[in-house]
Amino acid sequence: MKQSTKIFAFLLALTMLFSLSAMAVSLPEAGTALEGKVVIIHTNDTHGADLAVAGTSIGTAGVAKLRSTYKAAGAEVILISAGDAIQGSPLVNLGKGSSAIEFMNMAGYDLMVPGNHEFDWGTDNLLALETLADFPFISANIYKSETKTTLFSPSISFDTVLGKIGVVGITTPETATKAHPDKVLGTSFSTEDDMYADAKFQVDKLISEGCEYIIAVAHLGIEDGSAPNRSIDLAQKVSGIDIIIDGHSHSVLDGSDDANKYGDTLIVSAGEKLSNVGVITLDKTSYTAGLIYAADYSDTDETLAAAISAENDRVEAELSAVFAKSEVFLDGNRDPGVRTMETNLGDFAADAILWGARFALGEDKVDASITNGGGIRASIKAGEITMKDMATVFPFSNTIATVELTGEQLLEALAAATFSTPEAVGAFPQVSGIEFTIKTAVPYVNGEKYEDSTYHAPKNSAERITSVKVNGKALELDKTYTIATNDFTASGGDTYGVFKKAVVYDTGVALEDALVAYTTEELRGLVTAEKYGKAAGRIKIDQTPLDVDPSTWYYQSVMSAIDKGLMNGVGEGYFAPEVTVQRSMVVTILHRLAGSPEPESKANFTDVPEDTWYTYAVNWAFENDIVEGMGEGLFAPEENVSREQLATMIYRYEKFTGGGFQDAWAFLLDYVDRDSISDWAYESVCWMTVNSVMNGMPEKLFAPKETATRAQLATVLANYIELEA
Repeated sequence: MKQSTKIFAFLLALTMLFSLSAMAVSLPEAGTALEGKVVIIHTNDTHGADLAVAGTSIGTAGVAKLRSTYKAAGAEVILISAGDAIQGSPLVNLGKGSSAIEFMNMAGYDLMVPGNHEFDWGTDNLLALETLADFPFISANIYKSETKTTLFSPSISFDTVLGKIGVVGITTPETATKAHPDKVLGTSFSTEDDMYADAKFQVDKLISEGCEYIIAVAHLGIEDGSAPNRSIDLAQKVSGIDIIIDGHSHSVLDGSDDANKYGDTLIVSAGEKLSNVGVITLDKTSYTAGLIYAADYSDTDETLAAAISAENDRVEAELSAVFAKSEVFLDGNRDPGVRTMETNLGDFAADAILWGARFALGEDKVDASITNGGGIRASIKAGEITMKDMATVFPFSNTIATVELTGEQLLEALAAATFSTPEAVGAFPQVSGIEFTIKTAVPYVNGEKYEDSTYHAPKNSAERITSVKVNGKALELDKTYTIATNDFTASGGDTYGVFKKAVVYDTGVALEDALVAYTTEELRGLVTAEKYGKAAGRIKIDQTPLDVDPSTWYYQSVMSAIDKGLMNGVGEGYFAPEVTVQRSMVVTILHRLAGSPEPESKANFTDVPEDTWYTYAVNWAFENDIVEGMGEGLFAPEENVSREQLATMIYRYEKFTGGGFQDAWAFLLDYVDRDSISDWAYESVCWMTVNSVMNGMPEKLFAPKETATRAQLATVLANYIELEA
């Protein structure tokens, strides 16, 4: 918003509550209620979910209806897509995105910022779609490599009742590796400081042209793995942006969380697949942001709904042929799933690629296979498998290629593709003929950045990736292996920059053909529970912290706490087992154990800020009588927890769940220091001892006043969980 308007709004703040007030959006009635206001309706990562499905997808016909509803209430409406609209389901994939653009034309979209998946069928196809569209594509950081000019208009302004509203587009530079490298030939993407400079230039230009509000539509996302090219980085580095409408990470940011406001810039995003639609209402001095949820909204524009339904029926008929059956659910979920770990669908896909490559080149010509988890876009349900299933799960029209790699290069590829594990990454390698272990506690050390990529080669491949075998034999670093993969990764896509150094051969075998042939010929049309009932155990994820030796008494308990998501490391791969436990830590763990429920009230402790990592846990624990304050309105979050305090917190949690001593009880503890146990803690220590949740120390001591350690806490948690089981 222009500075003069901001100053005026500040002076009126006491009465007008300037800035934003996020809310659940209520639909307006027809009339004049929104006259003099501008409503921005925004979508992102719709991925072909254009068909309205009650409770699941609002659908593009629902978006069209929302647009007409707000216009009928007197608002000026701007309808925006933050990208990834043309790919993701057979409904839009068969026409390489053309049907998606036609639906968007009918819905009345005003602009789109291309996402990485807009390039899935190549730059020429995207430019053809721009010609088909009745609305502009904008992006300030996509360049024609030869002329160094932008591929699309970098920004646009709308003349509205509020004055000019400026919009700048930014596309993730990860497109250079997220899209098939051949699909982005002739284009380049500015990154990091250059990307910020491109955005800042457009922001300043729009402000100089008199724009009252500046909106950035940024297909960047907020995931840590995308730093420093996230919308968060854009908000922190580029001043003058009022709102960032984000995409790429499929995040649901309704505008109600101050954690997603950076200075004067708010980030909003509507999730994915039209499960939500974002609504921003602007007036002269303020704006509100919120979401409309598919669970609450099912109206559609009838004409557009009929057109989408007719196209969907046509596609369904074309792809409805059943060619196989599966006895099991094949897991293609993202996280946890094919981007974080080996799954049975990942095994199936990698097996099919290896089978297809050997069929084309010879059984003894290909050693193993790798395919990126991000190329698997959905799961396959148990039961009949149709061509539509294959088109949905593997939508990219890839071919099978082989790369000739040394063992050292293969090790590098595995390390780079798991750089963020256990956090999700699209490059995560699903493999066949390969076994390896990922040591997640060993930090990934960036080496040189791969050419034309946002990713770095690893400096420490052999420390993070261990126990590598190819066809049951230990990896030989100087041996040459022929690895089958898809043509996307073979060209250096995602983190597979090392493949650019390899000898590559494209077999020309379509991936979907190989998958079908493998299923019908090798598996005889039946995916069995015996072969694919669970992941085969090719990939092991070792989360053992660097300072937790398997021979220690607390090893199993620490690993259990980590595996269950109850406790994390302290950074740099360490767990710090002997470090003392603090009150904030214990309530956070108990909150996680309860499933992280939303607290219904605030505890109002003066030393618990509203936005710390433990705030919700403290509020929840206090309202459920699991903890009390320390007097004078204090919680003392950083105060160490003694063993008797730990026993009391766990016991109060047990009582919260309906357990604990139910009737009169009497128990004489056998500890020699039992008289030093505080009266308020005695019942708790008794219950913990009787149920073997908490044991004594050497020499028959309980040591009630001794500070509890992280190792002791992990052990108590393991004992308690085993008891409850």
